[in-house]
Amino acid sequence: MSTPPTPEPVLFDVVADLHPPELYQPAAVADGVEHLADIGPAQVAFYREHGYLVVRQAFTPAEVQAATAGLVDLIMGTRPDFKHVYFEGKAKEILPTLGPEQRQDAVRKLGVFIEFDARLKALSHHPELRRALRPLLGGAEPELFQDMALIKPPRLGREKPWHQDKAYFEYALGTPVVGVWIALDEATVENGCMQLLPGRHKEGPILHFQRRDWQICDQTILGTKSVAVPLKPGGLLLFDGMLPHGTPHNSSPKRRRALQFHYLPAGTPKVPPEERLRHFGGEGKNVSC
Repeated sequence: MSTPPTPEPVLFDVVADLHPPELYQPAAVADGVEHLADIGPAQVAFYREHGYLVVRQAFTPAEVQAATAGLVDLIMGTRPDFKHVYFEGKAKEILPTLGPEQRQDAVRKLGVFIEFDARLKALSHHPELRRALRPLLGGAEPELFQDMALIKPPRLGREKPWHQDKAYFEYALGTPVVGVWIALDEATVENGCMQLLPGRHKEGPILHFQRRDWQICDQTILGTKSVAVPLKPGGLLLFDGMLPHGTPHNSSPKRRRALQFHYLPAGTPKVPPEERLRHFGGEGKNVSC
């Protein structure tokens, strides 16, 4: 009798305590332009000054529907060779009891997927998006170096604590990095839309600590007023890799699915992890945080 194959291990995200509600106090809502084609010198100047730019209708409903279908296909296992689906840590005990649709609402994130679905790759390489990225990267040709899908299941989706994205990347501190956050569902304050601290990308690196995540210390943020970025499906946020941002727990009955891509100038070399940690701090440093 042949031995049955060993099942692939299921990947789970961390289990984290609920964040203090005072960490997310939006005092304003971000405005922006209607379409990617509307980005000109004035919008590039706004991005340089504030560290972000909102495009309310970057992609058509058909493009959003196609990308969402691609994401769902990967979650539902239509590509058995795709292994980068991470489930919410709090779903670990109930995952075996969930049906296919329920299972979709236990997923936390996906990564490294663009070569597994042409619909998702098309969005990441969209000509209008690439045109918009060039001036934000100093005129350089944009190179995609990270692709993720970030999901907040209804009432289960955990916080992504305040952080700067460059604290995660092995690139020299002065490298321009642009994050692109694309809403597939409506993103609201209640279901965990992005929140920002405008202008603070110009202040340089902030120490990060391993707490609920690799994050900025809560005490650094508590009491700070933020700007919320609610988006309709197909809307996007462009933001600087040094801009502090975070997303709270999904307290609503509605799912919040989003794509996140990161771009830098093509051909940028990596640096050793030690260089990144020298700026942003090592895990466990100053444990009193």
